[in-house]
Amino acid sequence: MNRRRLGRGRVEVTALAFGTSGIGNLYTEVDEETAYDAVRAAWQRGIRTFDTAPHYGLGLAERRLGAALREHPRDRYTVSTKVGRRLEPDGSGGDDLANGFAVPATHRRVWDFSADGVRRTLEASLDRLGLDRVDVVYLHDPDDHAEQAFREGYPALERLRAEGVVGAIGAGMNQTAMLTRFIRDTDVDVVLCAGRHTLLDGSARTELLPAALEHGTSVVVGGAFNSGLLADPRPGSTYNYVPAPAALLERALRLKEAAERHGATLRAAALAHCAAHPAVASVLVGARSATEVHDCADQFTADVPDSLWRELRATGLLPPDENRP
Repeated sequence: MNRRRLGRGRVEVTALAFGTSGIGNLYTEVDEETAYDAVRAAWQRGIRTFDTAPHYGLGLAERRLGAALREHPRDRYTVSTKVGRRLEPDGSGGDDLANGFAVPATHRRVWDFSADGVRRTLEASLDRLGLDRVDVVYLHDPDDHAEQAFREGYPALERLRAEGVVGAIGAGMNQTAMLTRFIRDTDVDVVLCAGRHTLLDGSARTELLPAALEHGTSVVVGGAFNSGLLADPRPGSTYNYVPAPAALLERALRLKEAAERHGATLRAAALAHCAAHPAVASVLVGARSATEVHDCADQFTADVPDSLWRELRATGLLPPDENRP
């Protein structure tokens, strides 16, 4: 699978990356064997970039990913994790479903973008992963913590990069404005933008993607399916983790019909759209089983004809200059 460098650094990522929130028991439980098989399937399909975070299952995703990758040489793959949510032991009991994960609530998340918090969070992640280094570290969802993230968190990442503890640094969010600020005001190598560069939400194209090209910053795109609507549009589908509004469901169905008229699938078109912009280094897709991994890889490598993009532009489903062959 093709690789691209992040920013001006030396860290490389594959064009398709594996996201681990699913094997961290997002919404429902995934057993150990299924989680292992998902990572193994990703490896079989040539995926060598794996993204995780302490937030995913209160560390479960990091532990499972590290265990699954242990059989492979460390220089063969790229791992990214995140800082900003520090895990503290919590003996109150219960589960973590209120935060979206079907795991026991053995820990609680503490927002912490301080320099000390960044280092402590990364050290704990390395321990769970069983690694002595990770390749990429993102500030994770600093939306409501901008001052501390820019004043303390980002400089801490910069020092870790200078020390060679990590290879590349960045920020990961579901919005574009602050990511654009990171691109313009700091020396991040990469930003992870979730759900804002899709067939249904083009907000990243306004400022973020042009700024990334101007500054030589790479973009990793997540949320290609907007949490489900672009994977299987039907009544009850979710858009950005809530029930899809009727107008967006109708648009997604029109996109699906157009894709099928041109011999493609909506999933393939959604992934191809994300990957097409020159600022995008990798498309990050979450999967919770080997079957889902193989489907994502099949869709990512499927041919999407230029005639589809021409029709989508002509009918107003895409802007006039989008994905021009």
